[in-house]
Amino acid sequence: MPEIVTPPAPRTRPGFLGRVHDWLPDRVDLRVKIAAWVSFVLEVAIVGTGGAVRLTDSGLGCEWPLCTPDSLFPTAEQSYHSLIEFGNRGLSFFVGLAAIAVIVLISRFRAERRDLWTMAWIVFAGVLVQAAVGGILVIFHLHPNMVAFHYLVSLVLVAVSAAFLVRMGQPSGPRERAVPKAVAILVHITSFVLALTVIFGVLTTGAGPHSGDPAVTLRNGFDATVLEHVHSWPAYALFGLTLALLVISLANSLTVIRSAVIGLLAIELVQIAVGLYQARNALPPLAVGVHMVLAAVLVAACTVLVLRVKSPAERAPLPADAGASS
Repeated sequence: MPEIVTPPAPRTRPGFLGRVHDWLPDRVDLRVKIAAWVSFVLEVAIVGTGGAVRLTDSGLGCEWPLCTPDSLFPTAEQSYHSLIEFGNRGLSFFVGLAAIAVIVLISRFRAERRDLWTMAWIVFAGVLVQAAVGGILVIFHLHPNMVAFHYLVSLVLVAVSAAFLVRMGQPSGPRERAVPKAVAILVHITSFVLALTVIFGVLTTGAGPHSGDPAVTLRNGFDATVLEHVHSWPAYALFGLTLALLVISLANSLTVIRSAVIGLLAIELVQIAVGLYQARNALPPLAVGVHMVLAAVLVAACTVLVLRVKSPAERAPLPADAGASS
């Protein structure tokens, strides 16, 4: 009996567009996963380079939108501050490219995965907002409140990128609570306390000595010494809540959140150690920079924990007679 050869499915579009359409994935595959991870890593990395700009007094190392009135790039006459500032700007270009890559790669199955499609566009829109805010910062000479907004938007983009990583590994469709209601409430309280910790941390930095440029003397008007203590209160509460979640997850075999809680607790321990070190050593720039990046990683870890509270709902099996009749 001759072998039956199934012809390939026709392209939905002819020519080049058809080849591009056929190349794009129709589900979450390795290409989507790599692009999403690259986007997430770059979102965290730009928090680090942005911190480096501020902590090396390079915030006004370049003008805007060009680095000098006549050049997009730093010139030989400029100092290393210009290289650091331009390096941060250059990285933002690749952050945008990664966001575009994710959008393109999931465009073919966007109807089936509206959640991923929406998050991808949020990240890209956030990158555009960050580029505009970065330029405004230079024009307004690093106003501390605008610097704070710039950093908080970066943390939001880190959170959305982390959420994308979680959801891309799960099927689409309705979700249901995977832990007891009391545990879910405790997780959300923990995330709220983390938000308070971050906000007070940003205010503390805005009142401290690291303005981003020696000529910038305007700060947010708060007492940095007092804010250090205020910032520590929700930080320790966050640690206590996370510790409680760990005990509960172990005692009740809540494996769905256990690994996320352990990861969150580990990052908190490092963050507390770095925070104590910088507070007792006159805020050394390197320690402050590490503290800023760890805050972004902490936000990502908490995002993963919050999303683990719910899991894809199990679909009810078809009745036996319905399956037979089909």
